[in-house]
Amino acid sequence: MINVSIVIPIYNEEKNILLLVQNISTILNTTKYAYQLILVDDGSNDGTLTTLQNLAYQNNTIKYISFSRNFGHQIALKAGLDAATGDCVISMDGDMQHPPELLLPMLEKYEQGYDVVYTIRKQHEDIGYIKQKTSSMYYTLLNKLSEVQVENGAADFRLLTQQVLHIIRNMPEQDLFFRGIIKWIGFKQIAIEYNPKLRANGSTKYTYKKMFTLALNGILSFSKKPLYLAAYLGIGFSALSLLYIPYITISLIYGVTISGWASVIATITFFGGLQLLLLGVIGLYIGRLFMQSKQRPLYIIKESNLA
Repeated sequence: MINVSIVIPIYNEEKNILLLVQNISTILNTTKYAYQLILVDDGSNDGTLTTLQNLAYQNNTIKYISFSRNFGHQIALKAGLDAATGDCVISMDGDMQHPPELLLPMLEKYEQGYDVVYTIRKQHEDIGYIKQKTSSMYYTLLNKLSEVQVENGAADFRLLTQQVLHIIRNMPEQDLFFRGIIKWIGFKQIAIEYNPKLRANGSTKYTYKKMFTLALNGILSFSKKPLYLAAYLGIGFSALSLLYIPYITISLIYGVTISGWASVIATITFFGGLQLLLLGVIGLYIGRLFMQSKQRPLYIIKESNLA
């Protein structure tokens, strides 16, 4: 019998938890798979923890982890992966947009010998035009800058074997971007496309700010090209500045008055802004090194029913 761990990060999803658990149980209860659900409460401030406690009391296949505060989706996912004990582990979101019906096709691919079965979200007509375009632009930019190639629509709905899971557990990274990490690891991988469901209850917790932070983590974690870009821009503009030498020389020889304060101020402002931008890029990398050097724990568990 194959043991499957299903990891589900949750933040303020008290109205969706029961429905999700019922759907997963209905699909897996009549199969050959033994399973456990690991639900990670990422510092929710609604009744999520109480709901998890009640469900765990009624059903011993349900395990939960509750953080001391909100640490973020990727870290909650890491906590669940750290706790998983199954022959393979499947991660999915708790808002019902990842269809539980896809669990069986993913497990079939696992039995065929795949180490990673990841999913690609098809564009849904209910997803806003701006969100679709920004998502597409981001993945295009990430793939041009990064050493790994991540498909547009890649989701955190995936299956991993214990061999892959062991590698992830031993990664000391503080700024996690699992979509890139999974592609970087390698092994035998296959993708499955799916149509996302509408959120069952509540509203999305992924604000544009959180999406921007995740996007920035993806670029900084898997690319040094922004640093090269900073160097190239510095060299390029330094070379361009040499073009002023003939102009200044001619002006001095022929006594031409150098005028145009507006253009001078505009030039200084432009180069000043460019320098601050480049320093900001360098600062982001240094800041990540600083946080990594502290070696703080990624998360703090306040409560859990894991043995």
